[in-house]
Amino acid sequence: MELWEAVAVLLAGVAAGGINAIAGSGTLFTFPVLLALGYPPVTATVSNSIGLAPGTLSGTIAYRRELAGQRTRVLKLGSMAFCGAVTGALLLIYLPPGVFETVVPFMIGTACVLIVLQPRIAAWARSRRPASKDGGPLLPLGAYATGTYGGYFAAAQGIILLSLLGTALDDDLQRINALKNLLTTVANSTAAVFYIALAAPAWPVVGLIAAGTVIGGFLGARYGRRLSPAALRACVVVVGLTAALQLLLGRV
Repeated sequence: MELWEAVAVLLAGVAAGGINAIAGSGTLFTFPVLLALGYPPVTATVSNSIGLAPGTLSGTIAYRRELAGQRTRVLKLGSMAFCGAVTGALLLIYLPPGVFETVVPFMIGTACVLIVLQPRIAAWARSRRPASKDGGPLLPLGAYATGTYGGYFAAAQGIILLSLLGTALDDDLQRINALKNLLTTVANSTAAVFYIALAAPAWPVVGLIAAGTVIGGFLGARYGRRLSPAALRACVVVVGLTAALQLLLGRV
């Protein structure tokens, strides 16, 4: 790996860690960079997922005060996110690579749509005030499904979780975001363990992304709210669509 390539991966990791702490979709920064550097899609997503795990943990630690009093939610939803991540990681490892290369461009496209619609989804979620503080019986199933998605391909996992939790739970948005960060950490870390044991990551990439996401996770949790949401969403969408087109054109 040349120096400029290493710098590009590191900076993408910083951006990914920051945006993951704020909302989610950091994979849409790192994944396209790895594709542009010539890594196969499955290798890119395996390396990316392992590298992102420390960054999501740093974002969770930065939001630890907002997790106070959420022990029951953490245990219930965290266990479901863990089971989902195991499912998703095994699907990525054992399904043929062609399946991943076929579905991921459409998953990225869906993630970009969610990013564009996120303000409306968040406003709708805040307008709801469920009577129950635990989110109801369907929320654990949603945590499992999101964990499965995160274990297979993590792009916009945080945004999906934030929308899901914001709709189901009657709580302050910052506490919900802290819970989202923790569930994302559970899913990413679980998938990372399986990838380390059963897949073949590119370790230099893993190290650079991990270092970048740790820095970005702390910076995003501390300063991220000062960024323009519209500009941030536009940047993520452009990067994501570029990755989707790159994958689609590569199959032509």
